[in-house]
Amino acid sequence: MFEPTIIIAAASLLGLIVVAGAMLRGWREWLELKRSELQRDSAPREEGSPFGAARIEIADLKERIRKLEAIASGVDL
Repeated sequence: MFEPTIIIAAASLLGLIVVAGAMLRGWREWLELKRSELQRDSAPREEGSPFGAARIEIADLKERIRKLEAIASGVDL
């Protein structure tokens, strides 16, 4: 009744549609996860000022730069 080529083509197309739908759903859920993470991270925190954490991070980066410069110039720390 039906040729095997048509059946294979229809099954392949159906499989492609199912896979594309699953990937689209996963993409949307991943985007929603990232949105919720951004909203959670942008919420004000009670434990302290974000400026204090930024100062500590900057001090840490300056220390790393100082060590790398010392290594580049051949000085032992």
